[in-house]
Amino acid sequence: MTWLSDAAVKHLCDIADRPDLSGTPYELAEPIARGGMGTVYRSRDRRLERDVALKVMHAPAPSASEIERMRVEARILARLEHPGIVPVHDLGALPDGRLFYVMKLVRGRRLDEAVRDQPLHARLRIFARICEAVAFAHAQGVVHRDLKPENVMVGPFGEVLVLDWGVARILGGAPLAPPSSIDEPLGTVLGTPGFMAPEQARGDMALVDERADVHALGAVLRHLLAPQGGRHAPAALEAVCARAMATHPGDRYASVGELAAEVERFLDARPVRAYPEGPVERARRLAAKYRTPLLLVTAYLLMRVLLALVTRM
Repeated sequence: MTWLSDAAVKHLCDIADRPDLSGTPYELAEPIARGGMGTVYRSRDRRLERDVALKVMHAPAPSASEIERMRVEARILARLEHPGIVPVHDLGALPDGRLFYVMKLVRGRRLDEAVRDQPLHARLRIFARICEAVAFAHAQGVVHRDLKPENVMVGPFGEVLVLDWGVARILGGAPLAPPSSIDEPLGTVLGTPGFMAPEQARGDMALVDERADVHALGAVLRHLLAPQGGRHAPAALEAVCARAMATHPGDRYASVGELAAEVERFLDARPVRAYPEGPVERARRLAAKYRTPLLLVTAYLLMRVLLALVTRM
């Protein structure tokens, strides 16, 4: 008997798992991402002669619920028309019954890689763009439920895109609700440890709403505040993270908009509501905000003093 190496077994599995796109206008290239429900491949749209991203289900014989979840994911993305959310171009089925959908091919770097050498204010501006996309989804009744640095892409021209809506939830009564829904029994845990809210970790689906994404965004912000140049994050921003990531949903910011507004206050050198600053901290903040006029006034006063001294001599 001939034993195959691990590499050979993996290669054979990859070949067996490659989708058959015969009958479609797409040519398959290499895989570029793999998630819990499907694999994303770089593909070529022969009709429009452009590269696209094609996501196809893992299971060769998918169940009805798996097919429905994939269909819901595609519908969510197709209807969330926002510059910060990847658009969907097409939806179809393979000969073996697996669903696939086609998206814009996103070029760039993951958030955690893109901000590695960025100063704090640049990181916060990117975070604000993430919040804009998530707030738009919330306005349509859609909760992402898996926000983390790996699911955000920063493009070469400053584009910020929120990816992987595979476990997104459509809230009851939302305008995007599809004709059929996926039942998630009590105890179902969806999300990523370290970023998902406590109610998600408990599988308490009834409590998972927009505030679960607020918690995840607080964790993303804390990740962006990792020490830069040996300096710790400002206390005001740490307070913002703590409130966003509060254990009880009612203690968090009520919306992503409120969280984003706090970050904007910090960027504008205004007081952050989550952090009651003392007189010394207030003086430092104001000094930083009005640094240029203070320097000009100081220089003017110094010149007046020098002129006065010269005239007395």
